[in-house]
Amino acid sequence: MQISAITQTGRTSDADTIALGVFTGEAAPRESPAEVGELLDSGEARRSLKALALAHAEGKRWLVVGLGAREEFTAERARVAAAVAGERAREIATRALCWELPAGEFPADTAEGTADGGPAIAAALVEGTILGDYRFERHKSAPDDEGSLEDVPTKHLERLIVSGPDAVASAVADAALLGEAVNRARDLQNRPGNDLTPTALAEYAQALANEVEGLSVAVEGRAGLLAHGMGAFAAVAQGSEQEPALITLRYDGPDGVSPTAPTLGFVGKAVTFDSGGISLKPGPKMAEMKFDMSGGAAVIEAAAAIARLKLAVKLVAVVGATENLPSGRAIKPGDIVTAANGKTIEINNTDAEGRLVLADCLCHAVAQGAERIVDLATLTGAVIVALGSTYAGLMSNDEELAERISSAGERSGEIVWRLPLHEEYDELIKGRYGDLDNAPEARKAGTIVGGAFLSNFVGDTPWAHLDIAGSAWELDRAYVGKGASGYGVRLLVELARSYGA
Repeated sequence: MQISAITQTGRTSDADTIALGVFTGEAAPRESPAEVGELLDSGEARRSLKALALAHAEGKRWLVVGLGAREEFTAERARVAAAVAGERAREIATRALCWELPAGEFPADTAEGTADGGPAIAAALVEGTILGDYRFERHKSAPDDEGSLEDVPTKHLERLIVSGPDAVASAVADAALLGEAVNRARDLQNRPGNDLTPTALAEYAQALANEVEGLSVAVEGRAGLLAHGMGAFAAVAQGSEQEPALITLRYDGPDGVSPTAPTLGFVGKAVTFDSGGISLKPGPKMAEMKFDMSGGAAVIEAAAAIARLKLAVKLVAVVGATENLPSGRAIKPGDIVTAANGKTIEINNTDAEGRLVLADCLCHAVAQGAERIVDLATLTGAVIVALGSTYAGLMSNDEELAERISSAGERSGEIVWRLPLHEEYDELIKGRYGDLDNAPEARKAGTIVGGAFLSNFVGDTPWAHLDIAGSAWELDRAYVGKGASGYGVRLLVELARSYGA
């Protein structure tokens, strides 16, 4: 999709469809033709959020989009409105859609405490349109050429134009880049395990580094894990014939990055298929375990987006990619392994493998110089029970980092809810025969226990853990429905932006 911003009104553009947002209790926008006012006066067009109506005037289609009350309008509501408008636009075979940025001021929280939320709203309209336009068809057979699709609505918009003041142009361009990054992460997530192997993910990261200026990558396999003393990560990988991949991406920022700026560390779990290993998962929905690499996908695409945006930060991103399969070589319940920092771990459940991969990857991030670490993982089903798909679970050993992540989540629309870490939880993960237990039998506070386990592998480095098991797929928001969501890309980029401001 081609994305652009213009300062003239939509009616003067070559768009075939104009989207006009209308607020509760307000008149039709000044840019609208009389036909739009007539629809609103008659009640056929409503102002409630997501309501849609269509008018034809001046040789164009005018899509009237309800935005609800102005005082309740946020960037997240703009994403939702853009997604529903985009869906309707495709139904009526729109090729070029122009959004008229609503005039007037928006609530202060849409733009980090300023009264003018125009750029934030414009960016959200772009994100909602791009994310809502997503389709995964990599493995679909080609349609025949006999006209069988003539009655099928347009699959994708060709162009999106945002009409607004000069001030929104850069926000529109950045949002376009970010939306595409999220969709690329969704492509990675949606690929099946026989297609996206750990090696394939590593090759993808290498191709990105070759393409994106300022981004570099190093990839190490099984021998590399052993050389680094990554006994926990290597233990998970030993059950599969597929070579694991330790993927390390680095971005040193543009010239002029403050020498005192902390080096950010993003760490992602990328289990490209998780059967549970010897502790085999139940059969129903096991196909969804191709999504167990979602944290790694988010980290890779966030790193590339940060480099493309040339944000003034330094970043090291570590992704641990492997399969978790049962075999004659697989780890067994009761085995004891040694992580890179020397801690020994009892494997009481081989399906608690993500924390083993992350443990060594966190150690590696610290060794690579990361000074503020955030890890993302589809770690526990317990977080879905606790928070559903609305929030990701956040645990942290640092108040400032936790607050910065929460604020970035509010701005990006990828919201988090902080869960506590407490010394009593540390008692739950103590091992009987080794230092730590990867799956305590008490089954208390499952999500928090996962975070408490990981806290043992960062030392004194400020760190946060995001459990995205409930948010990585089946998010069911208007702009991200079924399948992969790409959750975490926008949050991580917004977090990096906060350090580079």
